Amino acid sequence: MELSSPLKPPSSNLFHRTHDHLTFSSSISPFPIKTHFQNLKFRKPISANLKISSAIDSQQKQDQEQELPQNSPQRLLKELSQRKKFIPPNKRLPPKRFILKPPLDDAKLAQRFLNSPQLSLKQFPLLSSCLPSMKFNNADKTWIDEYLLEAKQALGYPLEPSENYGDDNPAKQFDTLLYLAFGHPHCERTNARHVRSGHSRLGFLGQYVLEMALAEFFLQRYPRESPGPMRERVYALIGKRFLPKWVKAASLHNLIFQYDDMDKLVRKEREPPVKSVFWALFGAIYLCFGMPEVYRVLFEVFGMDPEDEECQPKLRRQLEDVDYVSAEFEGRKLSWQEVAAYKPPEDALFAHPRLFRACVPPGMHRFRGNIWDYDSRPQVMNTLGYPLQVKDRIPEITNARNIELGLGLQLAFLHPSKYKFEHPRFCFERLEYVGQKIQDLVMAERLLIKHIDAPGTWLQEKHRRLLMNKFCGKYLREKHLHRFIIYSEEVQDSYEHNRRLRNPATTSVQQAIHGLSYTVYGKPDVRRLMFEVFDFEQTQPKAV
Repeated sequence: MELSSPLKPPSSNLFHRTHDHLTFSSSISPFPIKTHFQNLKFRKPISANLKISSAIDSQQKQDQEQELPQNSPQRLLKELSQRKKFIPPNKRLPPKRFILKPPLDDAKLAQRFLNSPQLSLKQFPLLSSCLPSMKFNNADKTWIDEYLLEAKQALGYPLEPSENYGDDNPAKQFDTLLYLAFGHPHCERTNARHVRSGHSRLGFLGQYVLEMALAEFFLQRYPRESPGPMRERVYALIGKRFLPKWVKAASLHNLIFQYDDMDKLVRKEREPPVKSVFWALFGAIYLCFGMPEVYRVLFEVFGMDPEDEECQPKLRRQLEDVDYVSAEFEGRKLSWQEVAAYKPPEDALFAHPRLFRACVPPGMHRFRGNIWDYDSRPQVMNTLGYPLQVKDRIPEITNARNIELGLGLQLAFLHPSKYKFEHPRFCFERLEYVGQKIQDLVMAERLLIKHIDAPGTWLQEKHRRLLMNKFCGKYLREKHLHRFIIYSEEVQDSYEHNRRLRNPATTSVQQAIHGLSYTVYGKPDVRRLMFEVFDFEQTQPKAV
């Protein structure tokens, strides 16, 4: 008997016998015919042992469930674990910061601001804006009780609580700000929003306070030096790679790294917390005690030495300076105590007379009565709103101030290409250096007061966008003051049709004007120029 297979014809003899009579139509495709037998898949038979083992497992589970009583916690936990919602591994939940929360209604928002300590001090608006956005909780008070005395002792402050001071004394808030200064982003206390935001706001202010303080100090200490070497000196003192050394010298490193050895940390783990605390610390000191205390902590507590070999600028070719300096700078270097303790006399011409003398050389009087003084100075002073009305006891003081103001304006418009190679200080560089720092500080204070609820990182970005160099020069050109800049003849020809060369000069002149206004009239006049005359807060059109 012959078995038939589906893979071959049932009878081979029959096939051979009849193939002569078969004909194929031309409509059949020439491609090979695929049968469904090619995709056949044969399953392996399931072992009986597996069935037996699964039956045994299910039987054991049933026995265990029967053994556990109805109210057993293990039984409840097991049921909960079985009911847990299964989340596929490729589906990730969005981070919490991207989950939108419903906004507070007006009543709750108003109550939150009214209860905030930031609106508690009307006498000191800047200090009030840097206070925490809510009252301290138990964790904050615990840290204050344990570590604040150690911080105050290291900084040289009295150990009694600052709340004992009167309401008219800004130092009353020093304990609060000092606690915020040590709440850097890498510690566990920064999870609280009021600590994180308060610390970043203090650090935002402190960095500009430090730069302003050291700029004033070095300009008066080195009256003949150009700003280039001064910037190197400043970086060697407060650059982030040098800050851990100063923090350790003041024994503050244990308060920053409470659970780690600072010396064993790598740079990227050591420097950011130290820099953040260092900046915030000086923001708190400036708000409570003013700029003289900033100098004391820098040079006495942290032990910074401007004459140290590591703080010296690199050697460069120096231009010979044959011009005089003011008599108070001749033949000596001012110490930090003299800079910190200096108070202008009662009948002083300027708000900062010594800083003015350090930036405007006495030899500028030789330019008095020249063509620029007669032709351009009145137009510049009219645009800037100078001279300001100041009540002086003696009319001669007013006249002398206006004369010096005119000479300072001429220096602010004096490009280095004109006289720098023969007379290195007869250009706007030193005034520009002061102006950069004071406009940074004034804008930082403005943003802190204006945006009470904003964290420091947001304020930093806003600050950077408002004070971009291209905008500073643009504001000067919008007032048509760039036409009065004094260039040398060669530079005048090359700059005339090349705005890429010309625009940085307008930025420098604009900053030099701010520096001059600070030395002559003080910080209020810088605010007037920035926000009323030049309108630094105007909305810039987006680039197309």
